[in-house]
Amino acid sequence: MKDIDHSSGFLTLNAGSSSLKVALFPTEGDDPLITGRAERIGPEGELALQDAQDQPLAVAPGDLTSHAGALAAIIATIKAAHPGLELAAVGHRVVHGGPDFTDPVLVTDEVLDRLGQLSSFAPLHQPHNIAGIRAAMAAFPGVPQVACFDTAFHRGQPFVNDTFAIPFRYYEKGVRRYGFHGLSYDYVTGELERIAPHLMAGRVVVAHLGNGASMCAIHRGRSVASSMGFSALDGLPMGTRCGQIDPGVLLYMLDQEKLDTAQIRQVLYNESGLLGLSGGLASDMRSLEQADNAAAHRAIDYFVFRVQRELGAMAAVMGGIDGLIFCGGIGENSRVIRRRVCERLGWMGIEIDHGRNAESATLISSEFSRTTVMIVKTREDLVIARAARLAAGITEKETA
Repeated sequence: MKDIDHSSGFLTLNAGSSSLKVALFPTEGDDPLITGRAERIGPEGELALQDAQDQPLAVAPGDLTSHAGALAAIIATIKAAHPGLELAAVGHRVVHGGPDFTDPVLVTDEVLDRLGQLSSFAPLHQPHNIAGIRAAMAAFPGVPQVACFDTAFHRGQPFVNDTFAIPFRYYEKGVRRYGFHGLSYDYVTGELERIAPHLMAGRVVVAHLGNGASMCAIHRGRSVASSMGFSALDGLPMGTRCGQIDPGVLLYMLDQEKLDTAQIRQVLYNESGLLGLSGGLASDMRSLEQADNAAAHRAIDYFVFRVQRELGAMAAVMGGIDGLIFCGGIGENSRVIRRRVCERLGWMGIEIDHGRNAESATLISSEFSRTTVMIVKTREDLVIARAARLAAGITEKETA
């Protein structure tokens, strides 16, 4: 394998519907040289980047009305901060890998075509992921592009957790329970293997709680059940997404309210969840906690209830629970949500230490708790960077 020049680096991109998260990693090491994001891509687009010391970088001027324009501004800023930088690879988060993509892959025209065919499975995510890849390919011709899939972590789940009770022909067409947030679960599982290997030998539920939220049952290091299913809508309520819903409600919207599919999609993805439950007050948990009114309380109450309900289901799948792990923006930062979720769960052996919880310590369960409760700060960007490093090494070996 050829040595990679130490002036090279690895860029990670996470393209959302109106945002673009970015991190620049060195050839070796887990600490990024630059992090940041473009938000509200469009007429009101904003871009902020920070160096390794969290100091803001002077952002290069650019057109933030499109993902391509935002990426161009990001690249110009990075090149100004690191003159002579040569990228060894670019890693991308791709929400949906369908039934076949079970590991990160080097992007080819064929891969892009297959990812495009999955856009109907994730209509509000996949097209932007693909657009980010195409923009990076144009910006860095000849640099390996690596796709990392949120669904891959869950692809080994048992059939009963992979299917719906509808005609089997739909399963054969790819209508399955895929699960998402796999990059986060991949990182958390790796960290647990390092800091608490005894948990990885047992039964763990990881709660990735944020603007997007899901839970995963992990038995002996493998995903066996996820709260999310065919789409990133299922399971827990999220910032603006509904979570679990009776399909009859969708039929009601179609038949009685005469909504078309685009209007229903708008309701389910953008007007529901914490935002909808709070009557439009806020989609952000911090804002709801600060509001402290009836509208905020009903949204928080429902969120906590659904997390507790899913936790019971995940424990049932595994025949018990040895550890509960919080991660994601809410899971890592909200001591209120963690405390409330763990209330009334003594029957599962869960008891938290309120002092540790208030400090957001790594271990927040009490010494009397039979079930370990922890906080692990997730690093999806690092999972992508590691995959990009590996892919760059393979590429160089093959072309040496």
